[in-house]
This record gives sequence, structure tokens and C-alpha cells, in this order.
Amino acid sequence: MSDGQTPNPKRGPVLIELDEAPKQTPSTAEPVPDLTPLRAPSAMERAAVFAARKPSILARWFWRLLLAVVAFVVTLASYDFVAGLIARNPILGYSALALTGAFVLVLLAIAIKELAAFARLKRIDTLHVAAVKAADMQDIKAARVVTDKLQSIYKARKDVSWGNDRFNERKDEVFDADGLLQLAETEFLVPLDAAARREVEAAARQVATVTALVPIALADVVTALTANLRMIRRIAEIYGGRSGTLGSWRVTRSVLTHLVATGAVAVGDDLIGSLAGGGVLAKVSRRFGEGVVNGALTARVGVAAIEVCRPLPFVAAKKPSVSGTVSRALAGLFGGGGQA
Repeated sequence: MSDGQTPNPKRGPVLIELDEAPKQTPSTAEPVPDLTPLRAPSAMERAAVFAARKPSILARWFWRLLLAVVAFVVTLASYDFVAGLIARNPILGYSALALTGAFVLVLLAIAIKELAAFARLKRIDTLHVAAVKAADMQDIKAARVVTDKLQSIYKARKDVSWGNDRFNERKDEVFDADGLLQLAETEFLVPLDAAARREVEAAARQVATVTALVPIALADVVTALTANLRMIRRIAEIYGGRSGTLGSWRVTRSVLTHLVATGAVAVGDDLIGSLAGGGVLAKVSRRFGEGVVNGALTARVGVAAIEVCRPLPFVAAKKPSVSGTVSRALAGLFGGGGQA
């Protein structure tokens, strides 16, 4: 220095090392917590997960044995009642026997109807698989078998009679499997696709409206379940797979199980934003937001039901989109657009 003094080496920052303190770096530091609250699962998501949940083996055997015991007890009690009544008063006893026999006949008729419904559903599934196989192998003979079976399903349907006539006029002009299957799809299934889409839109509109306007607890869950069951049943009937009670539940479980397994049961804000202009869950009331979500999930279930119940895969016709279906269903309710 200019005054001749020696510089003090102790001047400047003092570093104190602590051996027990861990060294933190950006790579080892804890992530910043996300303070954005997660959206709770909607009623339709909870209903779909609940309906698609597969019971355990123990639960299945419990219900089977319980039904067997109840049936045995009811049968034995009915027999003792009728036998005792015949011993006391033959007229009343034989009247009770006739009523019991009529009831058993009704039960048999219901069982036969359910078996016929399962047979129809199996025929649709088999036809779908055969159509895919014929298209993959380019087998014109297999494609003709598929179209013949398709005609047998719809021969008594007045809503596709015009398409049946057009198919009969043009089927001999087609000599490849793809062309024949696409002709059958265009003539038979395109009108049915439009009817099925209308059912999906009506169900989505109903679920969204009830969720948004009815503040009763569990009303949205009950509405979602009943509307979706009715929608799936109607879609199955439209495509020729009329199903009974057990058949409808089988189709519903297969649809919801597929949705849950593929993760399609969850609807995020990105889909809702594309329908209502972005950030809808933050800009409107909670009930209206849940209504849009439940309506979108109902539409997604309906599109999956169309794919499951349709006898032929989508090739010539355009597969319905979830966003377009929800937009048409919710138009006028939540300001949805009109995408195709």
C-alpha cells in the first residue's frame, strides 16, 4: 500500500465449513410443491370405475352360494306351503299350485329371453371379428359370408330396407373384400350410426344438465349410471343386439372396463377447454364445471359403446369424435361450439 503497511490477510469474506450439513444442489434439492389443487374425480369417473371393478373370486362365490341358498329355501317353503294348503283345502291348494306354476313359467320365459339376448350379442361380436379377419386376409368369400349374415340381421328392419335394396343391386359388382365390406358398411350402418350418435348426445345433455342444475347429493351419480345404462342398451338395440337386463349389464361392463383399462375414463381440462373456450373449471361455477365433465365422460362412454356394439369396424364411415359429440350435445347449455 502507499503508506507502507502490509495488507491484512484476514480482510474479506469468511467461510465456515460445517461437516454435518449436507450439500444441496439444484439436482439434489426437493422439487417445488405444486400448489394447484387437483381436480376431484367427477361423478361419472367414480361411477365408471365402480361399475368396471371386477369382483374377487371370493365375492363371486359368495353371491353364487347366497343365490343358491335363497332359491333352495324359497323352493322348499313354496312346496311346504302348497302341500299343506292342499291337505287343508284342496281348492285353495290347487289354486296356489296353478299360480306357482304360472310364476315358474314366467321365470323360464325371462331366462329364455336373456339367453336369446346373449346369443344376439355373441353373434354381433363374432360378426365383427370375422369382418376384421376377412379384410386383413383379403378373402372375398369370407367377406360375402359376413355380408350375408349382416343382411340376415337387418332383413326385417324397415329403417335400413332402402340400404338393403341398394346393397343387393351393387354387391355383385364388387370383387374384393374391402370394397364389399365398405359397401355393406355404407348402406347398412351409416343410418344406424346417426341414430346412435343422437342417443349419445341426448344422454350427455341429460347428465350435464342434471349435474349442473340439481344440487342434491348423489343425484349426479344416480343420473350418470341410469343414463349411461339406458344409452348403452339403446345403442345395442340400434345395431341389432337387443339385450335383456343381464345382457345390458354385460355390454356396459365390457365398455366401462375397456375405458378404465385404457385410461380413457378420465377427462382433463384440456378437453373441456377445447369445448368451452379454455379454463372452464376456473371460470364457471363448480356445478357447471362438473356438468361439462360428466357430459364429456358420458359421450366418451357412448362412443366406446358404438365401437363395441357395431357389427363392422369403422372403415368407410368416419368414427364419431368425443369432442364433436359433446359440442353438439352441450350446444346452448354451456356455450359449446359446433365442431364436427
